[in-house]
Amino acid sequence: MKPGFCSIVTTTVILLLASFIADAQPYKGNYGNVPGAYVAYDKYQKAYKYHFLEPIGFYGAGREIPPPKDISEVRIGFLGPLEGAALIEYGKQMLQGATLAIEQANEKGGYKGLPFKLMVHNDVGLWGAAANEVVKMDDEGVWAWLGSIDDIVSHVAIRATLKLEILDINVGDPDPTFTETNIPWVIRAIPDDRQSCYVLSNYIVDIKQQKRIAVIRTNSRYGRVGTMHFNRTTTRLGCPIIMEERFNDGEKEFRNQLERIKKRNPDAILIWGNPRESALILNGIREIGMNQPVYCSDRIVNPQFLKIAGANAEGVVTTCQYNPDTDNPKYLVFKKAYIARFGMDPDVFAVHAYDGMTMLIEAIKIAGLNRVLIRDVLTDLKTFQGYEGASGKFIFDASWNNVRPIYLATVKNGRFIFSSPPPFKRTD
Repeated sequence: MKPGFCSIVTTTVILLLASFIADAQPYKGNYGNVPGAYVAYDKYQKAYKYHFLEPIGFYGAGREIPPPKDISEVRIGFLGPLEGAALIEYGKQMLQGATLAIEQANEKGGYKGLPFKLMVHNDVGLWGAAANEVVKMDDEGVWAWLGSIDDIVSHVAIRATLKLEILDINVGDPDPTFTETNIPWVIRAIPDDRQSCYVLSNYIVDIKQQKRIAVIRTNSRYGRVGTMHFNRTTTRLGCPIIMEERFNDGEKEFRNQLERIKKRNPDAILIWGNPRESALILNGIREIGMNQPVYCSDRIVNPQFLKIAGANAEGVVTTCQYNPDTDNPKYLVFKKAYIARFGMDPDVFAVHAYDGMTMLIEAIKIAGLNRVLIRDVLTDLKTFQGYEGASGKFIFDASWNNVRPIYLATVKNGRFIFSSPPPFKRTD
């Protein structure tokens, strides 16, 4: 080692770290893009301290590590439900979106002539299994990884990503608590369930004036945490839900739960679950003579829901994290390429996986083959703030959540019609 090399490296690392901290532009809105009127207790007294308003820094070593010279490919990890899980359909779409981004990058020369290679790993929703897959990625020498969808899998996996110091771009888990773990190696490219809950609460309570709301949700973390902010927000709006019924994924019969809801005669019903069960519940609601307006979680934006629900789907309202009917040129180019490559329309997981992988590839080209520097680029709240992807513009808050506005989706004449939601009626 040449004399003075250590001091030069140390100085360089300090300057790099200082530049990333100093140049960071924290998101200026409320945490999680909470509308002003929906901030807990805010109208009574301002909190002594608000959390998640400043990005968590990484002050460890690693920026000084030079790029390897003996590799023939640039490996990027993938974790998704591909077999043995309930979300295989979504995992397949997510994998295809990531694959398309990889293939297009390689057609343009890869990274300095080296091809990108996707190292694919399956998650099955088991405690601990996801962490093992991240360890395998580390053994494979990935520079970062993308995934997953299941809430529990994602939470477990990011504990391993923290220990191994490998950046994760999440493109499928909508759990609002996911980034509240304060792990500075995680960003989320897809808007989370908070945005859906705020939009639905405003639409149901303040726009439609439906005050007595019943909820029937999956008895999983997706249902429990997904409806959490809906329940809290409707309560702050003066309309706490009147009852909550639950079901298990895979169930086919819901009559007991629906009869109990019918006795309470709600103004509206919210179903929170996967497309198959949501459609069967909707059919059951209509079969027992309930004609109330029905709202659902965003997972019903799926051909399976429309097929099973049939005419009963007419008028059902949900949300969607992007607009599949957009005239955004980036989306149209992506959709055309996706259909040509895979023979099907992309879904919400495909388009966000494509965008997440595209950003990751661009970050590698900027930072080089160094895990910490790749992390720095993707978390600096500057490089990709306002990035225009196929799914829309990316707006990251200080916890690296994409908090861009989402859309309403209403079933009309057997298809989903997408529109911007009405403005929030309560603004303070």
